[in-house]
Amino acid sequence: MIIIAEKLNGSIPSCGKAIAARDEAYIKDLAKRQADSGADFIDCCASVKENELETVKWMIDLIQSVSDCPISVDSPDVDVIIEAMAYCNKPGLFNSVSCEGDKIEKAFPVLAKPENEKWQIMALLCDDTGIPKTAEKRIEVLERIMKSAAEFGINEKRIHIDPLVEMLCTTDDEEGIHMMLDLIKHIRKTYPKVHISGGVSNISYNLPIRRLVNQAFVVLAINAGMDSAVLDPLNGDLRGVILAAEAMLGKDDFCAEYVSAYREGVFG
Repeated sequence: MIIIAEKLNGSIPSCGKAIAARDEAYIKDLAKRQADSGADFIDCCASVKENELETVKWMIDLIQSVSDCPISVDSPDVDVIIEAMAYCNKPGLFNSVSCEGDKIEKAFPVLAKPENEKWQIMALLCDDTGIPKTAEKRIEVLERIMKSAAEFGINEKRIHIDPLVEMLCTTDDEEGIHMMLDLIKHIRKTYPKVHISGGVSNISYNLPIRRLVNQAFVVLAINAGMDSAVLDPLNGDLRGVILAAEAMLGKDDFCAEYVSAYREGVFG
């Protein structure tokens, strides 16, 4: 599982408060702990209304002062992400593109450049109508994204498709978890080389004991084909469930990664 560490996000109240106060110690500590916990990317989302690029640069500099973990540059404004790429010491994750407005038209020409070919790309299955309500509509968005990627010569292996996990408690059975799992399976079958990602904790908003819902969902999602996720790498129980699920699905030969993580104190 590719882990995109979620905690450095200004939409999280404690992190938003630290960003507003320019609390360098908070940002550095959280970045280092997430990196040390095995994150493959550290998400960097300022979530501010003013001076976003300056704030993102400040955060990137702090993250890179304590870790060499690649950064997921996260913003709804692709122009900010494009500018912020120059501040990263190594290729990271462009987070994100979608079929909203002209995001693809702006982002893909930049990401197709030879000097940026090692950057990975998060692609959300939404468009100008918002988040499509049906799997069929999301598949239409998927096809538009993949067609554009092919036109720009962007390798499928660079793309993380986010089918947009929504709150379990606000959807009925047909629109909810079954639709999401079927969609993940369709993406995996149709585009076997892409990564399939998503915000794991989105599923449990407004539910009690959220960790149990997150754990149940991630097992189902991995079984359906998810291999990348935005989550809290500091949550040892969730990490353990992911490793156990991968071992049971034959994705961990001789349970080597599971046993190694246990010995390192990741969980248990």
